[in-house]
Amino acid sequence: MSASSRARRIVVMGVSGSGKSTIGALVADALGAAFVDGDSLHPQANVVKMAAGHPLNDEDRWPWLALVGAALAQSSSSGLVVACSALKRVYRDAILTEAPDTVFLHLDGSRQVLANRLEGRSGHFMPASLLDSQLAALEPLGADEPGVVIDVDAPVATIVANAVAGIRSLDRVVS
Repeated sequence: MSASSRARRIVVMGVSGSGKSTIGALVADALGAAFVDGDSLHPQANVVKMAAGHPLNDEDRWPWLALVGAALAQSSSSGLVVACSALKRVYRDAILTEAPDTVFLHLDGSRQVLANRLEGRSGHFMPASLLDSQLAALEPLGADEPGVVIDVDAPVATIVANAVAGIRSLDRVVS
């Protein structure tokens, strides 16, 4: 199967405020894939906990990560892009256990850029007060992990173009 026709399974990862949902949906559209916001896969107890300003612990995350991996593994031939923080390598490994051909698109930015984005958004259950805990938990992609890192301190169109180019460059590596 050629790189352009194979189903892509992509996790758009990063801390809150990095643009996972916005960029993920636009990347999915550009690649002709479906999009799922991983937040919609959280059990209700996780949503309540985060909305109350409490960070999730690993016990909270394992069932959610299994659902993310299963959604990727069961995706159609057009592929799937999932927005999911995937902050730690063990979380990414859990997703890869379910869907081994998944690649990660890490949306990265400075604390200031991320904080500015969080302050400007409304209607989201993740409060800006949890940014520091997410940054502390973040383990950047390792050189041996399938993925690409994109700087989010740019216009949305530039971020999307860089993300799509990065993903396509990964396709050429594995083809």
